[in-house]
Amino acid sequence: MKKISVKNYLRKIVSDPVLVIAWILAIISAFVVRPDVGYLEYVDFRSLGILWGLMIVIQGFRENSIFEKIGEKLLGKVTTGRQLAIVLILMCFLGSMFITNDVALITFVPFALMTLHSCRREDMMIPVIALQTVAANLGSMLTPIGNPQNLYLYGLTGMSIGSFIMCMLPYSVFSLVLLMIAAFFIKNGKESLGERKDNYQVVKGFGSKKQVAVYSVLFVLALLTVLRVLPWYVMALIILAVVAVMDGKILLRADYILLLTFIGFFIFTGNMGRIPAVRDFLQSVSDGREFLIALIASQFISNVPATLMLSGFVSDYKELLIGVNVGGLGTLIASMASLISFKAYGNDYKEKRGKYIIAFTIVNVVFLVTLILFKLIIG
Repeated sequence: MKKISVKNYLRKIVSDPVLVIAWILAIISAFVVRPDVGYLEYVDFRSLGILWGLMIVIQGFRENSIFEKIGEKLLGKVTTGRQLAIVLILMCFLGSMFITNDVALITFVPFALMTLHSCRREDMMIPVIALQTVAANLGSMLTPIGNPQNLYLYGLTGMSIGSFIMCMLPYSVFSLVLLMIAAFFIKNGKESLGERKDNYQVVKGFGSKKQVAVYSVLFVLALLTVLRVLPWYVMALIILAVVAVMDGKILLRADYILLLTFIGFFIFTGNMGRIPAVRDFLQSVSDGREFLIALIASQFISNVPATLMLSGFVSDYKELLIGVNVGGLGTLIASMASLISFKAYGNDYKEKRGKYIIAFTIVNVVFLVTLILFKLIIG
């Protein structure tokens, strides 16, 4: 793992466009609605606390290479290109439900790149990476912890875990069917499995079994907090104390840029909600069109900011939930997690970035249009 430099982190903060936009909007809105104690009510501390706790726990798992080792086990009996593609795609689809879409891509896209290179199947890389990205964005929509917008809306609406899953289940099942159909368009062929096993290994072991066990317990505590069994601040304090003693550097590896982005948008949307003319206009525009507005907004500002900006002005939160999740398909920035795959592939194959963007866009548009039609059919 790279050492965290304060200078590099500050540079990363300044260069993050979504974070910068969020705080520019927050600062501008503060000139209209002057800061007061009401600002504290804007921030959803519960969602931020749970998101932080999940980030820390999942980083702990990644530090011990548990996801990569599980991936190696799953690939143990793969013999054809199509089987290999399906396993790599399913890793992202299923993994994103529990470790979030961005972490699934951070973990399994580099894993796929190394595996396909070892198997001498570079011809599969672009379609597999594009479908992994779609799989992570679509698999994550099933659970409250699959992505940041789900966690936020789950807490905001107070819906039960059962109603949340049942709301998204038809889209998840249909998405899985689409992914399996798409996988069958990938060129098949026998793999050099013996050579791959001899020359390629992501990790030598699971890391510290003790740490894996501890992080597993902390993950259960985080899930109990999501289910509203445990107060979020109790979970956060336990994770902070345990991880600080066991492996303090993990505390620095949470995505604090995302948390700061949330706070910026909370301030902006909170202020907009206190301006009657703006509030009435946004409510009139989005009323009865939550799915469409969320889907369109996601294409230009990505689905997490779209969720935060629209959540204060809509009445049908289920339509918003479906809209921002389906809206993660389409453009490269519709879901910021998609940039993870693009950067991972582009770093290894700079000369093929354009080809990847074309393939990625075609795949995403096909899935997006198909899911919109599915939405129109089931209502």
